[in-house]
Amino acid sequence: MLIAGTELPEHLWVLIEHQTWAELQPDGTVRAGITALGLKASGELYMCRPKPAGEMLEQGRSMAVVELAKSIVSVKSPLSGRVLRVNERLAETPELVCRDPYGEGWLLELQASHWEQESAGLLQAAQAQAEMERYAWLNQLQ
Repeated sequence: MLIAGTELPEHLWVLIEHQTWAELQPDGTVRAGITALGLKASGELYMCRPKPAGEMLEQGRSMAVVELAKSIVSVKSPLSGRVLRVNERLAETPELVCRDPYGEGWLLELQASHWEQESAGLLQAAQAQAEMERYAWLNQLQ
């Protein structure tokens, strides 16, 4: 689906207020990243440093730090869990996050610790579209 000129794959779960996404993998792990709309709101990205493997994350707390043109921002995790793997390519090529946010620009993979409870706070498909359009409108991204 297209929102304010940005893509959002319908199979992703989105933490709207922080514009991060979660994708449930076939093995039960979760891949996470930043939505294209969130990136559009943030501006140019120069550096991305996800939390390291083994780190425990909490939903709505930092999973990565990104350096933007005028600030350094904490990227909030869509779910709680243990980081299993980070996207090593981002150290050398941070622009992958902007170029392909749902593909090569993913941030990390985690073992979700409370999927059943926390996924209830995430939105998917039509629900996510309405809320993201509202987010775009509020942030003047139309």
